[in-house]
Amino acid sequence: MTDARVRRGRGALAVSFFVQGVTFALLVTRIPAIQDQYGISDGLLPAFLAAVPILAGVASVVTEKVVARVGPAVVLRWAQPFVLLALLAVGLGSELWHAAVALGLFGLAVGALDASMNMLGVSLQRAYGRSIMLGFHAAYSLGGIAGASLAWVGAHWHLSLFVSYLPVVAVLLPVVLVGSRWYVGGGEPAVDGAEAGGQGSAVVFKLLLPLCLVMTFAYIGDSTVSNWSAKYLQDVLGSSEELATVPYNAYMVTTLLGRAVGDFGVRRFGAVLVVRAGAVLAGLGFAVVAVAPGSWAGIAGFTVLGLGLSVIVPQTFAAAGRLFPGASDAAVARLNVFNYVGFLVGSPLVGALGDAWSYRGAMLVPMVLVLVTVVYATSFGSREARYGGGHERPRTVDVG
Repeated sequence: MTDARVRRGRGALAVSFFVQGVTFALLVTRIPAIQDQYGISDGLLPAFLAAVPILAGVASVVTEKVVARVGPAVVLRWAQPFVLLALLAVGLGSELWHAAVALGLFGLAVGALDASMNMLGVSLQRAYGRSIMLGFHAAYSLGGIAGASLAWVGAHWHLSLFVSYLPVVAVLLPVVLVGSRWYVGGGEPAVDGAEAGGQGSAVVFKLLLPLCLVMTFAYIGDSTVSNWSAKYLQDVLGSSEELATVPYNAYMVTTLLGRAVGDFGVRRFGAVLVVRAGAVLAGLGFAVVAVAPGSWAGIAGFTVLGLGLSVIVPQTFAAAGRLFPGASDAAVARLNVFNYVGFLVGSPLVGALGDAWSYRGAMLVPMVLVLVTVVYATSFGSREARYGGGHERPRTVDVG
């Protein structure tokens, strides 16, 4: 493949990550409005919310089989428009079953989209021969900030979900359809038995397990921030309702910053050191939150958390591709399931511990889990490979 084609593929995939960030933020930040529109009770809401990651996990597993036949670019080309249309469907209905169908379709499409996006990202990183994965996830974070801002506008002006979603989908749908023309992957490299150590052509779950645990723990930390930061600041630290919205915004901004510069750190110091530093920073952030005497100290803790957690998930996907260089698509698809496992476990875990013990104490649990990543960081590759810490080899001469 030509250098120009790889560069176009990188740009198109970054747009895809950005669009998905916008789309997902528009859904999760308008959950109260969705609940009101469909009359979903507080008791039933957790079931609806849990259905999305469960179905996404199922779709991620199925995607592994599909990409073996058609490739991840084809899956992404169809999954992303489907996600946008499912979002529009969420805003269109009125009956409870309408919400169930729309959210179910959204979950299935998101699972295929997340898996195929990260497959292409890992493959392009191999083509570049250096770390670029964090940049894709930075685009996702930027999209999340944009989507949350658009959701705020809709809520502020009391717009219906459909009116809020329609112009966004109308703009983004043609963008992803056009951009999908330039999706490319680096391909699965030929790997001899000596180099792969028997890992090149099949995914051995025992070897993938440390990365699965890291992914789960990272998303437990992430879901703790997204679901509990506002409540923690208001109920535990005594902040105002307005100030309670600040921690998640600060977390998103520092996540974006960490991912924007993270690839340079990986190239300079290697993936192992960057991931360990991220885990320590995240643990420090949770510790500050747990002992914070007031609102601003709590906000500072959540801000540090964003910097720490920002590097872990992208590098976990990249490490899976390096660990199984001849079966990176399958490894990424299976690893992606644990994204949803962490999301499902995190919020109920912290809530149950907070109710039974204390919310300060509950913050120590994700802190400990995230710090386990320090132990498992050796799975992210060797320090000598500056662009990612593994056995990747560049497949293009100069892609800028």
